[in-house]
Amino acid sequence: MTDVVSWEDAGAGVLVATMDSRPANALGAAIIDGLNALLDEAARRDTRVLVLTSAIPGFFVAGADIKHMGTVDAASFTEYGDRLRGAVERLAAADLISIAAVEGVALGGGLELAMAATMRVSGADARYGLPEVRLGLIPGAAGTQRLPRLVGRGRAIDIMATARQVPADEAKAIGLVDRLVAAGEASEAALQLATQLAALSRPALAAVVRTVDAAFDLALDEGRRYEVEQIQELFETGEAREGITAFLEKRSPRFA
Repeated sequence: MTDVVSWEDAGAGVLVATMDSRPANALGAAIIDGLNALLDEAARRDTRVLVLTSAIPGFFVAGADIKHMGTVDAASFTEYGDRLRGAVERLAAADLISIAAVEGVALGGGLELAMAATMRVSGADARYGLPEVRLGLIPGAAGTQRLPRLVGRGRAIDIMATARQVPADEAKAIGLVDRLVAAGEASEAALQLATQLAALSRPALAAVVRTVDAAFDLALDEGRRYEVEQIQELFETGEAREGITAFLEKRSPRFA
């Protein structure tokens, strides 16, 4: 646990993390270090589902640390960007399901962090954007790559080129977020979802994410073959045997 990122065991393999770096959770060194510490802890606990929230009203994450960026030379800018990208990609690659519970603004690096999560639950007051063009920059933590995968090429260019903020209802309609709930209820809804997911087969959930991600990188025939490989591997595990047996016995499965 760090000064700006804390976490709590919610039971059943669920870890709830809270970011609190005032005034707006800008992604400075402290919060980057906190995210890395969080992911270390999640791995140590063998966490199944991680929920990422904010303690600051009106802000999930406001974006990169622009004040810091304005004081550094090119080498230091590169170092800062590498550290930020490293934390974002660690979240994306973590061996767990991650859920970003978003209230308020998720801009720039904040949206990139949310997009690196497996799923996004949005409060109705949330707003999303990648406004780096206003700084003469572009998103630098895979925003240009993940946004079009979620919303399509045209919408991604529109959002980034205009630097506009996307309201929560539009974000849900275009596929940027997965679930939309009333303002102030994103964390609770994300925790409920996390609890449901944690009760399912971990290998099967991981395979769902892997095969869907592969759909963006493989030709259809290659993706179909990969899908067959995954389902065959799953069938040979004890988890699949338990799931099938539980279905036939009309009981809830007891996954490891």
